[in-house]
Amino acid sequence: MAEAKGLSKPVTLKAELAEFLGETELPRTEITKKLWDYIKAKKLQTKSENGKPENAGKYIVADAKLLAIFKNTKSKSKSGKLTDLTKLKEGQTINMMQMAAVVGANIE
Repeated sequence: MAEAKGLSKPVTLKAELAEFLGETELPRTEITKKLWDYIKAKKLQTKSENGKPENAGKYIVADAKLLAIFKNTKSKSKSGKLTDLTKLKEGQTINMMQMAAVVGANIE
C-alpha cells in the first residue's frame, strides 16, 4: 500500500484538538470533517457575524469546546493575511474560510 501524502498524511494533533477529537493523529481532511460534523450536529452556523446559531450560513459560532481550539489560532497566510483568534470569546463567530488556519494552528 502506498504511503499517504499531502492532506491524506496523518499529522500529530496538539493537546486541545486531540482531546476534542479523541485522537492523537489524523489526516487534515479527517480533522476538518470531524470539526464540521460537530458544528453541524450542534447547529453552530449563522448567516451573520456574531449572530445567533441558526444551523446555516458561513459563520461558525464558538461554543466552549470549539473555543479551546479556535483560541490557539494566530497565523499568517501566504498572502500575508493574519488570522488571530486568541481573543475570541464564547458566542462570537469565525468565518468558515478560517477553518484551514484553525486546523493548521492545532497540529504539530
